[in-house]
Amino acid sequence: MSRVAIVTGAARGIGAAVVRQLATEGWRVVAVDVCADLPGASYSLGAREQLRELADQWPGSVRDVVADVRDDAAVRQAVEVAEAEFGGVDAAVAAAAVMAGGQPLWETTDEQWNALFDVGVRGVANLARATVPKMLQRPQPRSGRFVALASSAAHRGLYHLAGYNAAKHAVVGLIRGLATDLRGTGITATAVSPGSTRTDMLTATAAYYDLPDVEEFSQHQLVERLLEPEEVAAAVCWLCGEKSSAITGTVVHADGGFTA
Repeated sequence: MSRVAIVTGAARGIGAAVVRQLATEGWRVVAVDVCADLPGASYSLGAREQLRELADQWPGSVRDVVADVRDDAAVRQAVEVAEAEFGGVDAAVAAAAVMAGGQPLWETTDEQWNALFDVGVRGVANLARATVPKMLQRPQPRSGRFVALASSAAHRGLYHLAGYNAAKHAVVGLIRGLATDLRGTGITATAVSPGSTRTDMLTATAAYYDLPDVEEFSQHQLVERLLEPEEVAAAVCWLCGEKSSAITGTVVHADGGFTA
């Protein structure tokens, strides 16, 4: 029987790459995205057309759902779609996040701060609160998986991105606490911390630094290149699988050596 996943932030970037890899591996996936721009994020977010096009590549296996992860009720409704159409939830991937910054912490606006924490932290918590009880309903031995996208910013201070640093540190703390709450259940909770990955979010970050393009970020990684979303997604998808049972309460650094 196919395993079922729900993935947020799925319209593009790493989230979309996760959906593609899981679907290719035979998973059934509910792909969730807000499909709208948000206050505090100075760049355009994923579009409805991108999410629909992603789902259309796997008719019957990928279901697109427009939902705002900041809204607990909307997240729970997306999980209900997974139950009604695919029979439950075996893995949840919290990939929804925004980038905001470009100035020192004391100049960071409330709008930026709220965007970072409401999407990138509250959104992770909302997904966990909606999906973990469903995973606990699975018969033992269980193999539920909760995976959140953190960042190399959860481990190193980044210039003029203190709010983003704080939000990603919070994601790692949330995962450690969630994994401890799940002790002995067979369900694991992990985080993946990407390095500089070729996404729209990285393009937005380059703009904060007035960089002509994103390639300069590659200098900070041992691989001496930017990562592709598929490379990070490979780590996420492995953690979703049953063979990752020994990994919980910790971070997988898919960062090209940034934190070495």
